[in-house]
Amino acid sequence: MNPNNPLPTPNQSVDDPEATIGAAASALNSRIAGPSLDGPAQELIDAGFAWEIADAPLLHHGLNLADLGHVLDLSNRGIIPDDAAADLLGELLIAHQTDAADFPYDAAFGEPYNSRERLFAERLGNTAGWLHAGRPRREAARVALRILLRDQTAHLIIEAAKFAGVASSVAADHRHVLMPDQTYLQQAQPSTFGHYLLAFVPPALRDGNRLLAALDQVNLSPGGAGCVNGSRLLDDRMTIAKLLGFTDIIDHTRDAMWQTDTFIDLLATSTSLISNQSKLAEDLEIWASQEFDYVDLAGPYTRASVLMPQKRNPYALTIVRGAGGVLIGRLTGFLAVVKTPSARSDNLIFAYGEIPRALELATKISALMSGVIRTLTVNADRMAEELRGGFSQATDLAEFIMLSTGIDYRSAYQVVGQTVRRASKAKLRGLDITPAMIDEASMEIYGRPLGIDANQLAAILDPKSIPRCPWTGTAPS
Repeated sequence: MNPNNPLPTPNQSVDDPEATIGAAASALNSRIAGPSLDGPAQELIDAGFAWEIADAPLLHHGLNLADLGHVLDLSNRGIIPDDAAADLLGELLIAHQTDAADFPYDAAFGEPYNSRERLFAERLGNTAGWLHAGRPRREAARVALRILLRDQTAHLIIEAAKFAGVASSVAADHRHVLMPDQTYLQQAQPSTFGHYLLAFVPPALRDGNRLLAALDQVNLSPGGAGCVNGSRLLDDRMTIAKLLGFTDIIDHTRDAMWQTDTFIDLLATSTSLISNQSKLAEDLEIWASQEFDYVDLAGPYTRASVLMPQKRNPYALTIVRGAGGVLIGRLTGFLAVVKTPSARSDNLIFAYGEIPRALELATKISALMSGVIRTLTVNADRMAEELRGGFSQATDLAEFIMLSTGIDYRSAYQVVGQTVRRASKAKLRGLDITPAMIDEASMEIYGRPLGIDANQLAAILDPKSIPRCPWTGTAPS
């Protein structure tokens, strides 16, 4: 065997197979284990650590609480000396009282945890090293993120409830304001503005319930989970959970550190909440135009053009619609990074900023939309005028013909469609349709007149008789 090549040639015999295999493995495994002795590359600082440091102000409060809770837990277990615990707690209290903007977070020293560690080490020396016991740096950030998100989620739930309450109240005030409801921006059926607006309440309530469920999941502690398999130092993980106000622990330690589905729930539901409001905003922006003139936004929610004196732009609605797109982007972006293999830092380091900012945006937008709805002016006369001038009674007319004459609905539909076409060409309205016009169309399509009673027809064509109970869809008594 060649001493410079421990691998045998095909024709060589192997006296000690195990030794040969070990030598081969040693020759092939040239990877150096352990931390690098070199400092981070500037490119890594600029592209990586700086990204995480930018999110430090969001996590600052939670990091302080996570560190305080960890030291108290270690101290209560007798793991950390009393004098070291006292010194550490003192420094942590100073950090807790320091505004995030004034705390010396610096990407040159790593991400937020490393910046904090450097400061504590400068002030306390090796005493700061006790903070590492039984906990990786990522665990502190996981705890901090959940502390932040549970507060934000609670506030978003409140704003979702406020929106539902405001929309319900305004809908009740306008339950008798007749309007032609629309699909595809075409008149569909007679309705009321109250009925229209109330349609946006159930989705908001469902999103509120989903947020409540997400809050229950967010308010579970990953503390004591270690990196994947816990720590022999922290046998009872409920201690840190109780100290930090969590309702329980995340049972599986690997899941505790690396789960992402709870955050997907939060982002998806926040996006759903604002998407619902964005639909309403888009409708109102169209209806606030001179061409429709169905509604007017209160002055504080509009913005004037600096060039065109006549313009009063519905600026608030633009913000709502744009925010819906931003949230869709943040949800999509988060889904893209969490699809990577499990237990990778990129699963969550991008979440520290994106998720809190998304929830903050959703909370502000929901509050904005509540203000728009609360102060909205509804132009009832204009809506009624459009209702009387169109043919939104056509569906009810076809149903009436089917029930009163015994012909099938498809034939009744064709008769009404032909009648509406001719009335429209003659510049007539739905209110102007007569039994003779219906008979003319019926003769062509069905082969016989229908003989509709004129008084019954007038009642069916009256838009006021058509709107139904907003919840059940039943006809008025």
